Amino acid sequence: MLVSDFDFELPPELIAERPANPRDAARLLLWPSDGQEHLVRHLPDLLRPHDLLVFNDTRVIPARIDGRRERLPEVAVEALLLKPLGERLWSAMAKPGRRLKPGDAIIFQGDMRAEVAERGEGVDGLRLRLDRPDAEVIAALEAAGAMPLPPYIAARRTADAQDRSDYQTLFADKPGAVAAPTAGLHFTPELRSRLQQRGVSFAGVTLHVGAGTFLPVKAERVAEHRMHAEWGELGEATVAAIQAAKAAGGRVIAIGTTSLRLLESAARDGVLKPFRGETDIFITPGFEFRVADGLMTNFHLPKSTLLMLVAAFIGLDAQRALYAHAVASRYRFFSYGDSSLLWRSAS
Repeated sequence: MLVSDFDFELPPELIAERPANPRDAARLLLWPSDGQEHLVRHLPDLLRPHDLLVFNDTRVIPARIDGRRERLPEVAVEALLLKPLGERLWSAMAKPGRRLKPGDAIIFQGDMRAEVAERGEGVDGLRLRLDRPDAEVIAALEAAGAMPLPPYIAARRTADAQDRSDYQTLFADKPGAVAAPTAGLHFTPELRSRLQQRGVSFAGVTLHVGAGTFLPVKAERVAEHRMHAEWGELGEATVAAIQAAKAAGGRVIAIGTTSLRLLESAARDGVLKPFRGETDIFITPGFEFRVADGLMTNFHLPKSTLLMLVAAFIGLDAQRALYAHAVASRYRFFSYGDSSLLWRSAS
């Protein structure tokens, strides 16, 4: 299967720069279609009692921070701190990365200091040794950092104070992500309450979304792509909630591709069980789904691994028809865009 099989033309004006207001006013494209126009706030009418929504409770860190290299000549540095590696060491990306050498000192906003420990290959090859423990690094980022907006938004505008709330989901709890699980951005307290009144339950997983989610697929063949790894956790309570929902005749709906990837990672050997660790699961057409019956997800980039996941879930022909309809009907795309509710082709 070729990566070009997942390409499509997207008019640039369909890329959303801000979310709908209120959040649940975003459009919701149902597949298979019932011929009706829906908004996210109509979700209670599209679900049934005993259905279970599984959300990702990761919290986005305002991990983009400005600084300067101490060594003369001084150089302005924009860094994205990705994740802690232990002993005050963090993986990072930086601009201009080529101007940084091992041993260089960087002074960031908020008087946080770092030393370049290593400059390796890959998206997260830069290693920075910070002057404080991880919890204090996160506190410093909360005070002085900016939200790490996706490249397709950052190329159009800079992150601002509004993104501090816009780019965080209702479920955000455990800090660690540098990208939002965007399907969860559409939920409001009112919508959650109406879903619960409908008899729909909620359960949580954690998947800390990394910068690799935005990496382009450079291989020509899908099988040649090396998937990035992300840390996740699915606990016993969520396993029990899934089992109870299915026993009652309910359906399990993943809120976002991140939740779905973790659900299927936890059932990779055929039995759903608690999971904790890194997953590099790569879901492409032909994948055998074991847990999720439905998927709520935004509209993804051409030739991306997330688009391949959608094609695996509903079928390649259905995915192409879905996206052709979304473009023709002027749905808003990507992180701040509209959403879809998809039922698995095998269901």
